[in-house]
Amino acid sequence: MKKKEEKKNIDINTKNPTEKCDDKECPVHGNLKVRGRTFKGYVTRKFPRRITIEFERVVPYRKYERFLKKKTRIHARLPKCQEDKVKEGDYVLVGECRPLSKLIHSVFLKKVKEEK
Repeated sequence: MKKKEEKKNIDINTKNPTEKCDDKECPVHGNLKVRGRTFKGYVTRKFPRRITIEFERVVPYRKYERFLKKKTRIHARLPKCQEDKVKEGDYVLVGECRPLSKLIHSVFLKKVKEEK
């Protein structure tokens, strides 16, 4: 029996990629579930099958009754079907998933806008 190739809707307002990919850790074509929080940030580095995003957050500093800006870096898995569409400087959306490696606990979902 042949299993019919079907795309999953990952419950985020994204356009599913039209290409087929045989990546089992792709949230659209594979069996990787996206759960938990989503983050938006700028791509600071791109590796084969992985990106690093960075975003700022504001943290209260009680002693001086002020606020600090802190940067957070997250490593995310980049599926095969999306590799050529993402460049450094793009503003992207990533979602939490199960731990994929020592560093990677998120997966790329969609590109929000082009380079800065």
